[in-house]
Amino acid sequence: MHRFSAKALLACVLAASTSLATGTASAAADTASALPATVKNGTIGFVITHRYWAVHQSPEGKVECPNGYNDGPREQFKQQFPEDGAKRTLMDTQLMREGRQWHPTTAEEPFTFKDAGGKVSYGMNLDGKVKDSDFTSPDGAKGIDNQLYRAIGCISNYRAPEGTIYHFENEFMRRYNNNRFLIELSGVDSLVNDADVTVKSYRGLDNLLTDATGASFIPGGTQRIDNRFGKFVQSTWKGKIVDGVLITEAADVTIPASATFDASAFHVLKGARFQLKLTGERAEGVIAGYTPVDAFIHHLNTSWSTHHQSYGQLSSPSLYRAMHRLADGYPDDKGQMTAISSAMSVQMVQVYVDHPPQTVAEMNGAAPAPVQPSRE
Repeated sequence: MHRFSAKALLACVLAASTSLATGTASAAADTASALPATVKNGTIGFVITHRYWAVHQSPEGKVECPNGYNDGPREQFKQQFPEDGAKRTLMDTQLMREGRQWHPTTAEEPFTFKDAGGKVSYGMNLDGKVKDSDFTSPDGAKGIDNQLYRAIGCISNYRAPEGTIYHFENEFMRRYNNNRFLIELSGVDSLVNDADVTVKSYRGLDNLLTDATGASFIPGGTQRIDNRFGKFVQSTWKGKIVDGVLITEAADVTIPASATFDASAFHVLKGARFQLKLTGERAEGVIAGYTPVDAFIHHLNTSWSTHHQSYGQLSSPSLYRAMHRLADGYPDDKGQMTAISSAMSVQMVQVYVDHPPQTVAEMNGAAPAPVQPSRE
């Protein structure tokens, strides 16, 4: 029988405790070191730097647009009112067409609209089904809902790189701070796999941070939240991170999208979801949801005049008809679909989201707690 003195037993206990504590601290350190330094207190923010309506393109559009691209206002005007010597009034020609631009209908028109075809499109499976009308994503996912792509895929204005709207909506999005769209993830334990994170959207107030050339956007900037005029942008999602990809549940969101002359404008997505590949410095992927047809056309006409739409062969009345014909979500009281499945291709860079201090009223009379700068 072995005998141990009280001193020896105490030494053993202390050694075991030290070893356990060291192991626990080491595990915690490993977990912390696995997170990028840009994740602060379980949160990380991103700001959009690139945003386009997702259009999958083959070389020269041979796959999705085998019959060519759609005509625009100038081509349609020439077809409708040929130079045949007939006398026509300004009221019956230009003004009539401009009136239909602002008051479109679904009545049949004398022009042929070319839907985008093909089997491949960007987006997400929004309804949980795999249907004949669905696409397959470039990485092989089935059941992709993106009927907006069918409507705009053969309109030059939305195609890269020459499309006027493709280019300038992105340019104006960067130029005007009114368009600053942020997301902040919280409850982040890992950017690789995390079963439960919260995503919130905000409108920011600050310029995008660029490199010395001014052409590329770099992480590490700060964005103050616009809580005065930007609350309409704020939404909340529950989500998860799987193999480095953020996937959220659905929630409605409004995305600021001012265009020419910084006129106040926005895009609406109902049941919007994020699917973003994450790193500590960038996020890239899609925001998918259902776009109300009337809201889309209102944004188009208030942001881009008939003159500008003509640059990319975009006829707003024809697009209105096509979108209503292809609409696949949110039926009205008569069963008519009012929204169309869609996807935005987005790129983001990491930012530190600067939350404004709470006011005494927001604290129910209590003094607001000190606010630490977001970088600390």
